[in-house]
Amino acid sequence: MKFRVPAQLIPLAASAAVLVLLYAGGCLAFDGFTSPRVVINLFGDNAFVGVAAVGATFVILSGGIDLSVGAVVALTTISVAALLGHGVPPLAAVLLVLAGGAAFGAFLGFIIHWFELPPFLITLGGMFLARGLGFMVHPESLGITHPFYGETVGGLAIPVAHVTTASGRVQTLTLPFTAQCFLAVVLVASVAAKWTRFGRNVYAIGSSESSARLMGVPVGKTKILVYTLAGFLSALGGVVATFYMQSGNPASFVGLELDAIAAVVIGGTLLRGGVGFISGTLVGVLILGIIQTLINFKGDLNTWWTKIAIGGLLLVFIMLQQALSRRRRE
Repeated sequence: MKFRVPAQLIPLAASAAVLVLLYAGGCLAFDGFTSPRVVINLFGDNAFVGVAAVGATFVILSGGIDLSVGAVVALTTISVAALLGHGVPPLAAVLLVLAGGAAFGAFLGFIIHWFELPPFLITLGGMFLARGLGFMVHPESLGITHPFYGETVGGLAIPVAHVTTASGRVQTLTLPFTAQCFLAVVLVASVAAKWTRFGRNVYAIGSSESSARLMGVPVGKTKILVYTLAGFLSALGGVVATFYMQSGNPASFVGLELDAIAAVVIGGTLLRGGVGFISGTLVGVLILGIIQTLINFKGDLNTWWTKIAIGGLLLVFIMLQQALSRRRRE
């Protein structure tokens, strides 16, 4: 009896294999690459990208696209910094920007559905709108000095490992709060995608919108919810970014939407929609992070090699997707 991997799992398996090969290559090439700190940093340093990419996953699974991600993240960071600067309590500021992100996403989703317009064009307009609003909030970078960020957030780190330094001292490695947020979002989103009616509706619309209508799927409502969720997670990614950077900047995160889309596609989600996994997006984000880490360890390479490597991987996975689509049609 031959064991055959289901076609929809092949991209995810390929992504996992690439991640393992990259990590193994790093361990063989660099002495310090085997340190648990490297793995922890992969999650912590890429948490804001990962949170936003989870939102982009739902959009792509539904057959859409969202180009406003980076601008919404930047708008969120500068909004949080400005609100805290005006004396707004941190939790209130976070709730306000999360509500604003969700409302922004719902607005885009409503226009896409009601006027039957291409998501590419509407979210492109949303990108310019959010970027401009960020500069209206404050035209320059703002530092965050609130004690909540330095004390409370820092105190939420979870000890995960102990390492001995070259001098013989034992250091405790902690999982930062940013990484915890990322992993929590991945867990909740995975459950929502696989085990809820909303998740099933998203897959149905991405597979065939006309068939989904015939099956009684509330296409319009689901589309609006998808973009609402994407806006919310983009804003949450911005909040996580403020924990990481301790500042807000309206000019930051240009191109983050492309990184998010790349992580989703490299993680095995089909661009045409209907096939993909949230866990694949987690793998895709880690692949982007490990490429950057490898280049940092190398030291003498231009940072643009990160983009070159990501572009090459993206082309490979798009060709893999095309090959699988042809195989299904035959």
